[in-house]
Amino acid sequence: MLLFYFKKIRITPMKLNKQRRQEIIENVEVIDAGAEGNSVAKHNDLVIFIPFVVPGDIVDVQILKKKKNFAEGKAINFRHYSDKRTEQKCPHFGLCGGCKWQTMQYEDQLFFKNKQVIDNLQRIGHIDCSKAEKIIGSEKTFFYRNKLEFTFSTKRWLSEEDIKTLERGTNKNGFGFHVPSFFDKVLDINYCALQREPSNLIRNFIKDYSQEKQLSYYNIREHIGLLRNLIIRTTSHEEMMLILVFAEESQEIFPMLDAIAKEFPQITSLMYAINTKFNDTLFDQDIICYKGKDHIIEFMPPFKEGKETLKFKIGPKSFYQTNSEQAYILYSKAAELADLKEEDILYDLYTGTGTIANFVAPYVKKVVAIESIEEAITDAKVNSKENNINNTHFFAGDMAKILNENFVKENGKPDIIITDPPRAGMHPSVVEQLLNIEAKKIIYISCNPATQARDVNMLMEKYSVNKIQPVDMFPHTQHVENIIELCLK
Repeated sequence: MLLFYFKKIRITPMKLNKQRRQEIIENVEVIDAGAEGNSVAKHNDLVIFIPFVVPGDIVDVQILKKKKNFAEGKAINFRHYSDKRTEQKCPHFGLCGGCKWQTMQYEDQLFFKNKQVIDNLQRIGHIDCSKAEKIIGSEKTFFYRNKLEFTFSTKRWLSEEDIKTLERGTNKNGFGFHVPSFFDKVLDINYCALQREPSNLIRNFIKDYSQEKQLSYYNIREHIGLLRNLIIRTTSHEEMMLILVFAEESQEIFPMLDAIAKEFPQITSLMYAINTKFNDTLFDQDIICYKGKDHIIEFMPPFKEGKETLKFKIGPKSFYQTNSEQAYILYSKAAELADLKEEDILYDLYTGTGTIANFVAPYVKKVVAIESIEEAITDAKVNSKENNINNTHFFAGDMAKILNENFVKENGKPDIIITDPPRAGMHPSVVEQLLNIEAKKIIYISCNPATQARDVNMLMEKYSVNKIQPVDMFPHTQHVENIIELCLK
């Protein structure tokens, strides 16, 4: 059953600066949506960043941190609610930091995401945004994620009410998401509206089972305990992968896996790992298939009619866009702007598991793709083979070192370059090499408009910005993808 809340807003836990514990500013109007999902207010010349409020709200703000020109605060009283507000679906809103914009109407979310892109491009990149297209929203605003990761912890986040009522010695285990600003605290989750069922059913079953069997949860400070992480991956056609991560060997592991398999026979791939390291990364760990297949399959429609539907093999370590439906929209728009031709040589930089490379390959002569992670390149090659694509060429290594004059001579000068770098953007030497290559067109996809603006500003030495197309991949968050089409002058 979905729970709905409106005015009873809980605020993300933050440690108060003791010297400013009593500093309160009254009747502050929230005027904008800002970085990290926080909204922005102004009091005299002071900019105040406030989480879990909506532009148009008028609030009393308690100052938590204060610098010369800005402050961080929290709303302690709402004097007026914005007309941009809507009801939240999640009972954990205000504590979980994952969907900070959930109380903002989706149309307004899109407005501020669009504004974020344009502001960054103009301010940082000095880019003419007159050719910017309206942001493309997501048809699904809930239950759109195909991957969620949960954490077991001996230290769950305790509300003020919990602290007052809990008796000494009470079990303080938590199973859910990390609380913002607290690496060792986990918010115990009963319901999440980001991934479709049976995601909540599986997580709650595991929680009940672990409590019944008195299985120990992981203590990140002392590095002891059995249960560490749970990862659930799904596909658009009902395949599901579950990875249970343990922190130590135990005879309790296999009975638990058997119980999960019996309760949820629809799980396609049931896997586990034993991670004894101090960090949660699994790229260097053996992930063992306990039941079912060692992968799941995701399908993606072709860019143009007449071509085969693509299928992508997703293993436990594979990267795949976490919003499958919007990934298709993003890649289709990128391919459209690229104006692909059969005689084109296309370079796909930061290819990951080759999703974009394989998506565009049927429409060009040759695709040359580069990625730093070798395991991802292995997946990319498998995906080409699975789709009978034979014009893709994958290379693993440091982009700044691989992409040089000799590489271009050996693989052919590209007509089109598609680049989709991580949040940090491209290394300056990569930008320099793109300027040297002088491809007719560059399609720059980014999850960070700020670093994209920086890189495009450098590319404008030889390129002009032809199109700007924001795409929303993650409703109820501040995150936004953006595509820029650059044409050689």
